Amino acid sequence: MRRNDLIAGVSVAGLMLPEAVAYAGIAGLEPQHAVFAAVAGCLGYAAAGRSRFAIVSPTSSSAAILAATLAVVPGDAGDKAALAAIIVALIGGLFLVAFIARLGGLAGFISRPVLRGFAFGLAVTIIIRQLPILVGAPVQAPDIFRLAAGLAAAAPAWNLISLALGLAALACLLGLRRRPGLPGAFLVLVASVGASHVFGLSERGVAVVGAIRIMPSWPNWPAMGWGDFSRLAPWALPLVMILFAESWGTIRTLALRHGDEVAANRELGGLGVANLASALVQGMPVGAGFSVGAASEAAGAATRATAVVAALGLAALVAWGAPLIAYLPQTVLAAVVIAALAPSLNPAPLLRLWRLDRDQYVAMGAAGGVLALGVLDGMLLAIGLSFLALVSRLATPRVALLGRLGDSHDYVDMARHPEAVAPDRIAICRPAQPLFFANAERVLAVVAAYVRSEPDARAVILSLEESIDLDSTALDALIEFDAAMRAKGVKVRFARLHDRARDVMAASGVPDLQARASYSVDDAVVALEKEPAEGAP
Repeated sequence: MRRNDLIAGVSVAGLMLPEAVAYAGIAGLEPQHAVFAAVAGCLGYAAAGRSRFAIVSPTSSSAAILAATLAVVPGDAGDKAALAAIIVALIGGLFLVAFIARLGGLAGFISRPVLRGFAFGLAVTIIIRQLPILVGAPVQAPDIFRLAAGLAAAAPAWNLISLALGLAALACLLGLRRRPGLPGAFLVLVASVGASHVFGLSERGVAVVGAIRIMPSWPNWPAMGWGDFSRLAPWALPLVMILFAESWGTIRTLALRHGDEVAANRELGGLGVANLASALVQGMPVGAGFSVGAASEAAGAATRATAVVAALGLAALVAWGAPLIAYLPQTVLAAVVIAALAPSLNPAPLLRLWRLDRDQYVAMGAAGGVLALGVLDGMLLAIGLSFLALVSRLATPRVALLGRLGDSHDYVDMARHPEAVAPDRIAICRPAQPLFFANAERVLAVVAAYVRSEPDARAVILSLEESIDLDSTALDALIEFDAAMRAKGVKVRFARLHDRARDVMAASGVPDLQARASYSVDDAVVALEKEPAEGAP
């Protein structure tokens, strides 16, 4: 084991403890469920994962979604921990199924703008739900809007000592970020425990964590049939998606900074093993959160041994420091959560989308969905928006008309390059998206309409470089388009056709369809110019 791993692991353990206790509070579970999950998750990922910086433990987003899930899943309050363990086991199983099926590439189907919007809305939601703890007022409400109103109405009942302590802890946490080599959260934890013990803060109305049970136990599975388990599976799926999206984003970002090689499919397996390990100790869902991952990077982690040291260090802290942790003020835990989520409140990534004029409405829809509908429904809406944006982009017909640049062999969009000139009586059309079953007929209808608007056109070239392959619907649409053009005396050629699309054309049974495909637009133009016009002698 390298010295850097030892130092980094000890530093990260100091951050994991207060975050674990805080995230357990978000999920509505006792602190030990998050602590054991962090220990088991780190050890499980170290055995199966690849990233040297990833610290797989409970995260704020997964804790919030778990809380929303447990609120709607039938069961007594005493069964919540057991239900959580079942959900975590299902998460681990789904991760391993995805690993075996090599579905790592599907991570790209949840767009970054959607994730940014979801993260922003989730950060606002969690922070607002931490405010009653910060001010020491027992305010509860089903949504954040009524919670904010109730909190304002309860202002006379705020505990000023709790508020002052929480704000001081938050200021220290944010200030210590300028010194990444210091375990800021651990230092704030030690100071707040000392202040609580010396000044008797619990006697002044400041809520404290209380005793943490440190003996792990095997899951206490409730009496459930196969139907009950199958009904829980849909609730596990959103957690799988957000955990993988969050974890892969963290792992990939940190790996790119240092030139490390990581593979999405390998990380699916690592997260699956980590969550199954967490389920065995009746823990919470675990993933690679950015805050602890960045702390591991800043502390100089060299190998995955950092996660092992962090897990053992956390276990030692809980085993030997449990009596002192009981004095930890809950307002400080709220400050830890708020400080961890503060970077997600940065509006710069969302404002950049407005400057680019790309995907801003999708991102804002994801953020608004979380705020208006809650975490779980907001997550489902965010996933739906990702697929809606993809389908909309692929299904919307956009066709560029190409012309030649001077005497070169380059053909470009004439709308963007007015100096480009189209060949005489030849229309060159380039669909801006791949042709597939949902858009082929509409795209080719746009091309046909343009050809009809040019009565002198004797030929049309379809530049299909965006279509790596063709499904049967797209092939049929091309055959029908070809027949319609032939009926009007217009020749059709295909340019920039990929080999797999050529193979489909060759197997279509239509004579000479594949033979009229060229590797470049210029080749297609030359071939047409050599052919006599329809009706010529």
